Parts: sequence; structure tokens; C-alpha cells
Amino acid sequence: METQKFNYDNNIVRAFLYATIAFGLVGFLLGLTAALMLFYPELPEFLFGTDDSTIKSLASGNIQGLINTQGALGFGRIRMLHTSAVIFAFVCNSFFCGAYYSMQRLLKTRMYSDTLSWIHFWTWQIMIVSVVITFLMGINTSKEYAEHEWPIDILITISWVIFGINMFGTIAKRRVRHLYVAIWFYLGTWIAVAMLHIFNNLEVPLSFTSWKSYSIYAGAKDALVQWWYGHNAVAFVLTTPVLGLMYYFLPKAADRPVFSYKLSIIHFWSLIFVYLWAGPHHLQYTALPAWAQAVGTGFSIMLIAPSWGGMLNGLLTLRGAWDKVRENPILKFFVVAVTCYGMATFEGPLLATKSLNKIGHYTDWVIGHVHIGALGWNGFMAFGIVYYLIPVMWRTPLWSKKLANLHFWLGTLGIIFYAVPMYISGFTQGLMWKQFNPDGTLVWKNWLDTVTAIIPYYKMRFLGGLFYISGAILMIVNVIKTIKAGSFQKNVPAEAPALANIGSARKEGEGLHLWIERTPRIMAILAFITVAIGGLVEIIPTLTLKQSVPTITAVKPYSPLELEGRDLYIREGCNACHSQMIRPFRDEIVRFEGKNGQYSKAGEFVYDRPFLWGSKRTGPDLHREGGRNPDSWHFKHMYNPRITSASSIMPRFPWLITNKLDKKQMADKMKLMKNYFDVPYTKAEIDSANQWADNQAKGIVKRIYSEAADVKQQVERDRAAKGASFVPLEDREIVAMIAYLQRLGTDIKTTEIQTASADN
Repeated sequence: METQKFNYDNNIVRAFLYATIAFGLVGFLLGLTAALMLFYPELPEFLFGTDDSTIKSLASGNIQGLINTQGALGFGRIRMLHTSAVIFAFVCNSFFCGAYYSMQRLLKTRMYSDTLSWIHFWTWQIMIVSVVITFLMGINTSKEYAEHEWPIDILITISWVIFGINMFGTIAKRRVRHLYVAIWFYLGTWIAVAMLHIFNNLEVPLSFTSWKSYSIYAGAKDALVQWWYGHNAVAFVLTTPVLGLMYYFLPKAADRPVFSYKLSIIHFWSLIFVYLWAGPHHLQYTALPAWAQAVGTGFSIMLIAPSWGGMLNGLLTLRGAWDKVRENPILKFFVVAVTCYGMATFEGPLLATKSLNKIGHYTDWVIGHVHIGALGWNGFMAFGIVYYLIPVMWRTPLWSKKLANLHFWLGTLGIIFYAVPMYISGFTQGLMWKQFNPDGTLVWKNWLDTVTAIIPYYKMRFLGGLFYISGAILMIVNVIKTIKAGSFQKNVPAEAPALANIGSARKEGEGLHLWIERTPRIMAILAFITVAIGGLVEIIPTLTLKQSVPTITAVKPYSPLELEGRDLYIREGCNACHSQMIRPFRDEIVRFEGKNGQYSKAGEFVYDRPFLWGSKRTGPDLHREGGRNPDSWHFKHMYNPRITSASSIMPRFPWLITNKLDKKQMADKMKLMKNYFDVPYTKAEIDSANQWADNQAKGIVKRIYSEAADVKQQVERDRAAKGASFVPLEDREIVAMIAYLQRLGTDIKTTEIQTASADN
């Protein structure tokens, strides 16, 4: 058979490699900043200006400097920007880098289209830059790992489809008959991410000229769909594509074949089947239907088997090559990465059990667990791939193995100093929250007691982050030096015989999986069916059965001012630190609800688009916040939390005090809620939205003035100083935020709660 000559495209690999390194550093810096703000919340004041004489500031002047930032460096925004940068910018770029390199060599062909490769690259990078800009501006949906607003969701979809066309086109013109295991994982990843991204991000824009949108799902249904997505974003963005990279780069670096072909088959199919069922384990003890929680737990336990099968397949590939690990920094990174994968995928199912979930959920234990995967599994795999590709693509030895080894040890120390303090902090939080005195009162009544107890662990976590980012900086130095010493080859000559056409029908005596491996169309269809089953079984019944969320007659839609306040709450990323879900535990009911004793019910969230149950409690739960504190307390708390709560680590929000509330779209939001989601607003209520909001705002301001004379005096001084440019307090953003906070949980505080089931 005639041998065909062709070239591998290293140029696109280089572009994604540079993006991986650059955005990796950005993601680490953002994470380090967020970690610093959890024990030094005054960081924005230090940088931009403050009126607090006890805090040194780099900026001259007063609090106006901080106000002018409009919260761009607020913890809520930095936190979501950090997670998005690590997931979509660092890990995804590292996957594309490794995939474009490995696919060409595994399939013995150049990518299907150089043009599509570059369109994919630039659309993805434009998306990342758009995310940075919009998140810093407070434009987000609040949905974890999916905070991007609808125009960016569309851009992600376009870029992902382009990547898929290029991948499937490359597979179609391959010169290798059977697809290698790495390609299976790439295919499964593409199919699952496309499905997850589209269904979770179905939303209705306020208008096609507005960035604002509202999820088509509400309350408990939104929670189920979001964590079906959120858990499986971890599965199919942070796990399966990286497993595909492991199956290529680990054997190549070790110069050994994969340990077990049969184990690879079991690993792939069982993993992509089981993962899609496990999402509800993020919602244990919440208002989600009990059957969905139970299914999530069961399948989470089952995940241990395929996950550890993959881990063992990776580590056992090194049989007979462990002497190389001692000398080769690339293999060091891979070994620790695969070990961290095994640790994280054992710990995750444990946290899914109700016994441990009631202690660990909402605590720093989960943060430690996540970062074993992010820093250890994803980070170290990416570092290993960078160290593998740089000498190969620039045709020169790595500039310094010693520096690479130092990076490895700094990174490993960073993981340890990050994860261990978070575990201790999480255990401390979970246990302190639940402690009771013999008389039935909480031992730690003040939430701040549980916060101040873990500050030392936050500082240790920051130290771990410093170790980790220091190692990454050493890698950048090593990469630059190696590149300068080498010579890059854009097009790498290769040759291989053409693939004969033998048809797609299964041949006599051909193994079932061998047949599937040489028929990509059938593999893709089977992979889609495998990943879709779990979602269909869990989500469709919840979305279609009205009985799954009984209606509570006392629960009414938000007023227009409260709806605006809720959007401000989302803008500032408050859900990053506060949950809105009181679980049916005695300690939570006593702590957040008092003697009234109402835990959160699914029917209370039917007008919540999106849901805001949260995944972490740095601050207390807010679902019963309404009426707990006076309006003036909220005013002062937002201006400076340390006025009302000494030692608070909550950031300041002074721009809420000064900003004029934009009411132009208030009626449009109510119309959208009514027309698209059947929220029972009347035409009269919509027509009088501004008057309704004004009356509610006047009541709040009246109470603030009666409760806090100092606030009234300050506003009057402000009026005198600004004259015609003065904005009345009734028209400022803080009043809308207070309206929303004071509404939370108040509907259910009635003597008798009627549900739809009780009416029948």
C-alpha cells in the first residue's frame, strides 16, 4: 500500500500551550487573591482607599476610591472569576493543547482544518477575555461553574461545536483503523459537555440588547439541573478529558504501553455512565426530592470503582519504570496527579453519604476536596504535559531539570499546605455549628465565633497557594529558557499508509469493542446514550411532575424592588459566601430560624430564578434573614460589616450606598416573569411597578431614619453638599438590597401553611 506523506500542525498546539501557561498564572493569582481576602478583607481598601483610620492605604484620599471600583475586586466576583479562569482558561486550554497534539499522532493525520483550529482557538480566548470583563463588572448568572451570561454561553457553544467538527473530521480522515483509548475520552467529553452546557444554560434574555437573563428553571428544579451540570462539569471538563491526556502522555513519558486494554474499556464506559447520575449528592438534606438525593448517593458510591480502575491503570503503566520516576520530573508530576485523582474520587463518594455530608457540606472540607483535584490532578497533569511538549516541539533538552524538580516539590508542598488546613477548617466548622449545651442552646451562638476559629487555617492555605504559584513561576522561567535555546518546527513531516475502506459492518470473529473502536459513528451514538440516561431518569420526572414541588399558598412573587435587590445580590456574588437553604437539622433550625422551627421547603423557591441555595457558608445562611435585623443594621452592615459585626471577614459594599438604582427595566422584568414563567403578576401591578417600588423604598428609608439618627444626619449633609446632583436615599441601590434581604423567608412565617396537597 502506498505510503502517504503529510505534516503534523504544531502551530496550533503552541498557541494553546502559551494560553495554558498564561491563563494558568492568572487563575492562580486570582485564587491567591481570594484566599488573602478571607483573612484580610480590607485588601480592596488598602489598594483603593478607605475612611477607616485603622487601615493603611496605598491610595490617597478617602472611601471614594473604593466606591469608584464598583466592586470589581469584591470577593464574590474574584471567586467566580478564579473558578472560571481555572476551569475554562487553564484546564480547557491544557486539554485543547494536549488533544491537538495527541490526536494528530494517534490518528496519523493533520487536523481536519487548520482554519477551524484557529477559529476554535480565537473564539475560546475571546470568550475568556469576555468572562473577565463581564465578571469584573458584576454581569453573571450566579450558577456555579456556569456564571457566564447568555451571549458568552452562545460563544462557548459555537467554539465547542467548531472543535467538535474539527475533531470528528480528523477522525474521519484518519490513517489508523482503531481509535485509541485517549480518543474515546475526547469523544465522550465533547458529547457530554455539549449536552450539559446547553440544557443547564437555557435562559430567557431580558432583551437582545441586554446582558441580563433568567433561567427557565426555578427553585428546586433549577437546583437539580444546575448540579447535574455542576457535578458533571467536574466530570467532563476536569476529569474525562484529562484522563484522555493521561492515557496518551503517561505511557509516552514512561515509554511503556498502557497497563490493561480491558481495564481501559471498563474504565471508559462505566465512568461516563455512572457520573451523570451522581449530581444530586451536592443537594443532600435540601429541598430536593428525597428519591433524587438517594439516587445521587448510590451512584456516587459506585463511582469509586471506575475512578480507581482508571487510577490503577495509570499507575500500573509504570510497572518496570519506577526508576525513571526518580530521574524524570515529568513522570513525578504525572504520578502525583494520578494519585490525587484517586484521592479526590474516593473522597467525593464519601462526602456524598448522608452521614458525612451533614458535617462536610457548606464547609471548607469541600474546598479542600475540590483543590486536591484542581491543584493535584488538573494542575500537575497540565505541568507534566508542558514539560513533555516544550523539549519535543522546540527540539532541545529542557533547560533545567533541577528547576523542574524544584517546581514539583514546591507544587507538592503547596497542595499539602492548601488541602490539610482546609480539611481541619472544614471539620472545625462542621462540628462547631452542631454543638449544643445540655440546656439545648447552641454552644457557639455567634456565627463569628466559628469564623475566627478558622482564620489560622486560611493563612496556612494562603501559604500553600504561595508555594504553588512560586513553582508555576519557575516553570515559566524554565519554559522561556528552553524555547530560546531551541528551534520550533511548525510543520512536522510524517508518513503513514492510507487506510483501506473495509466498510463499517462487523466482521466475522471481530470482537465487539474492536468493531466499536473502528466505527466512530457508532461509538459516538453509544457514548451519547450512555451519558444521557442518568440525566433523563433524574431530571425529566422532576421537571414534568408538578407534585414534585408542592405549592405553598403563602409564598408570593417578589415585589419589583425586591426583584431588583435580588439582581444586585447576584451581581455582587453574595451567593459565594451565603447559602439560602436551612436543612432539617436541629442546629440549623435553632441557629437560623429560632423557636419558630421552619426548615426550607421546596415550595418556597418557586419564584427563584436562578436558585441561590449556595455551596459554601463563609457567612451565615440567609433564608430566614427577613425581619431578623432592622433596616438600619443592613445599611451599616453593607457600608462596613465591621461596624455591626466585629472581626467580620465580609467585604465592604459602599457603592451600594451611593449608586442610584436603575429602575428602567423594572416593569420589563415583571412582564418577562409573567409572560414566560407564569409568575402571577397582574397587569395593574406591572403598570404600577415604579409606584409600588417607590412606596416600599420610602417605608424602608423611614425605618432607617427612625432607627439610626446618624444615618439621617449623614444623608442630610450629603444633600446639602451635592445640591441638585443629590440622589435621595429612596432611589439608591442599598434600599433595593435591603428590601430583598428583609423579604427572605418571611412568606412561610404564618400560623398555618397550606400546600397544594393539603388542599386536595
